[in-house]
Amino acid sequence: MGDGKVIGAARTDGATAPGYAPHPYIGGRTAVLRALSAWRMSWPGAPRVIALTGAPGSGRGRLLTGFLMLCDPEFRTRLPLDDLDPATVPPDLPAPAVPRPDGLTAAQLLWAVADHFGLAATRAADIFTELGAREEPVTVVVPDITAAGPVRAAGEPARLVREVLAPLAAVPTVQLLAVVPREAAAELTAGLPQGQAQIIDLDAPEWADPEGLVRHAAAALDPARGAATLPFTTDARRREALAGALASRADGSHLTVELAVRSALLAPDGFDPDDPERLPATVGQAVDLHARRLGEDPQTLRQLLAPLALAEGDGLPLPLWGPLADAVAERGAGRAPAEDAPLTAPFVTRVDAPSAAGDGRADGRPLVRLVHPALAAEIRGQLPDLRGTQTRIAMKLLEAVPGQDWSRADPYVRDHLAGHTLDAGLLPQLLTDPGLFTHADPVVLRAAVEAVPLQELGAPARTYLRTAPLLTRSGATPALRAAFLETAFVEDGLLPYAQALHGLGLALPWHTLWSLPAAGVTTVAAGVLPGGPMPVPVMVGRVPDGTPGARSLPGGEGVYTVHALADGTPVDAAPEQVVHPSEEERAAAPFSVGHGDGYVRIRDRRTQEVVVSVLTDAPVLGADLSADGVLLIATERGVTARRLTAAAPAVPADGAVSGDRS
Repeated sequence: MGDGKVIGAARTDGATAPGYAPHPYIGGRTAVLRALSAWRMSWPGAPRVIALTGAPGSGRGRLLTGFLMLCDPEFRTRLPLDDLDPATVPPDLPAPAVPRPDGLTAAQLLWAVADHFGLAATRAADIFTELGAREEPVTVVVPDITAAGPVRAAGEPARLVREVLAPLAAVPTVQLLAVVPREAAAELTAGLPQGQAQIIDLDAPEWADPEGLVRHAAAALDPARGAATLPFTTDARRREALAGALASRADGSHLTVELAVRSALLAPDGFDPDDPERLPATVGQAVDLHARRLGEDPQTLRQLLAPLALAEGDGLPLPLWGPLADAVAERGAGRAPAEDAPLTAPFVTRVDAPSAAGDGRADGRPLVRLVHPALAAEIRGQLPDLRGTQTRIAMKLLEAVPGQDWSRADPYVRDHLAGHTLDAGLLPQLLTDPGLFTHADPVVLRAAVEAVPLQELGAPARTYLRTAPLLTRSGATPALRAAFLETAFVEDGLLPYAQALHGLGLALPWHTLWSLPAAGVTTVAAGVLPGGPMPVPVMVGRVPDGTPGARSLPGGEGVYTVHALADGTPVDAAPEQVVHPSEEERAAAPFSVGHGDGYVRIRDRRTQEVVVSVLTDAPVLGADLSADGVLLIATERGVTARRLTAAAPAVPADGAVSGDRS
């Protein structure tokens, strides 16, 4: 496309230029598409950073999807580009990076950007530095950030703006387009030089698109596009009149139009298309008018929808919907929502739960959720007592854990109960169960726990919080999570919690014998102290000068302490009395020990296979393995002794040394 054609096609009133067709998916938004196209092609005077915003339900997501169709080299071939306004069609360039924030923490989204561009960074701060050092600009498009975060009440979208989007916007080589709430748009663009940033508010007069809203309504009512065959859909004149009335009442809200159409099509009895006063002007009115038309109290419908509005993750398992709706309404077993299909159908959609393997496949469990996040926000916003409602939901979910055995709990209950209790202000009371710590998704649980002020957390929760980075970065199985937590509880003196982890029926790869908060230990070595009826297995550790009880080696450097390998108690013995394996004996041993900054690995000498991996939350200073299978690890935190009981799944090398990506 030539530059002259672009300039000649430009308009200033936002309408589709004469002779050109509207975008086949969006049906309008020509003014915004022109601005986004100029941004994509770095047109002189175009901003480098765009914050796309508007009221919830204003069509931000649909607009972005339509624009990305034009940016994808493969998808462009399916669009009638020659029929579109040339000023709305960006040049044929490589597709931009589009990291979706849905369910991700700010750190996870940032690492997704790093992975897309193949950056070598191992720390988050280095990502911005590497992007800034690139010769060619990079283009990043971030869809609606309100979907960010594994726990809704943890406030991840705000953290994403602060820790990811704003720093990206400040990098001169980054061309950024992000869909953000209105209150975040100013923060994203603040501080950027004049002309480098633009806020496009879809509700502002210069970007509004009433013509596109009419087209949206007409398309949704058209039987040729899947609408039900009804008198007001098959008659073109009545359909167009209804579309105009719906758009006029909705005042720019695409979601209000969508819900009104779904209500009319899925429950047409009593719907009068010729009475505009019976059409909704807001999302909330769409819910209430639908209930009244079906002879129901709007409050009943809102109570049925409340569990879905408060649901975490991808949606609520269908079997839980009824019991939770009863909990919201504070009643016994009432009508199951499935029996209320005409009442709830316009507002609900079903999806399959994703596979726990994370391979993108569904696992067959039906989930239900509301058709749009803005509808969920409307339902939540009208609850008279949000905390009380979440408390009743949390109690009902807790009752659903069979025998309080978290390994048998529904995945939704296991992973998302923390989110509900966080919203209810009750999470600290839940954080005393080692079984929950072990079986809950560590990314989700960590996000919930981090949202609680540290002073409100009990000792077990604080131990979990400092261990969580190990659990999230390693992708550990429940058995390995339990092992990491068991060591952490021993380190923090919470021995009953460590012992409880051994009662979960999991095959832990080690049993932590003891921990010494011996700061400054730089080496550890296993050996035996001869004499007496039996040699005593011991550990010798090099410690700082002046350490009580430390002794020096004759003619050697440094001072050392000796501790019993069985329980870590000090042994009154000179370090030179301890007998250590010879180099020949070490070379003949079946296993070797190696360590890096934050990990220790034990390898089978014959196959070089890693049979045990241990991650630490402090740099490793030394490690050794005794002849009878006790692993000694010295870190900046102190020394631990673990008796190995089974081979653990090996943690990938990059997981052991890379920065925390959760």
